[in-house]
Amino acid sequence: MAAAVKEKVIEIASIVKEYPENLQEECFGLLFKEFLEKQPSLPEDGEKGQIEEENLQKEDESQQEDFSEKDLHLKARKFIQSNKLTMDHINRIFYIEGEKIHPLYHDLKTTKASESQLRIAMLQALKNAMDNGEFEFNGEEVRAECMLRKCYDAANFTATFKNKKEFFENFTKYNKKSPTIYLSNEGTLKLAEVIRQLQ
Repeated sequence: MAAAVKEKVIEIASIVKEYPENLQEECFGLLFKEFLEKQPSLPEDGEKGQIEEENLQKEDESQQEDFSEKDLHLKARKFIQSNKLTMDHINRIFYIEGEKIHPLYHDLKTTKASESQLRIAMLQALKNAMDNGEFEFNGEEVRAECMLRKCYDAANFTATFKNKKEFFENFTKYNKKSPTIYLSNEGTLKLAEVIRQLQ
């Protein structure tokens, strides 16, 4: 389901680019809402808990492994050392399965939509840095994950990045056509703080 939602978000994003910029967010929200309404209903709470428990058991049985320092890009290792973090911190947040990095966290430990959005962005930047050394994230992937986690605030999505621009390198305005955003030095300090809070 998550992959289908991500694909649909990317498809909708490409559609709304054809509309005037001042209408793009509203169009995106309407199209995504229509997509969600067409999806089969989710199971009741009791069934949902059972399904989640079964999924967790399947995850435990899979070939997931902890990270070792050699699995990480040099820049990610330097980040861990300079922020007095350990591999245990990383292994409580992510695991590796084959060549893919997967999250272990379910709870972002905040109830504010803007803080959830920032934490998702920071964690995606960490995931990328572990793989390729770049503390960067794709804003549209953050949008998709916010929707999945039900913390998407369409009216304030771009404002959240702008209001915390000190966390992002040379950030002035969010651009859907070029959604890659890099963390600043202050942003990597915030990331280290988020990692500690998720322990």
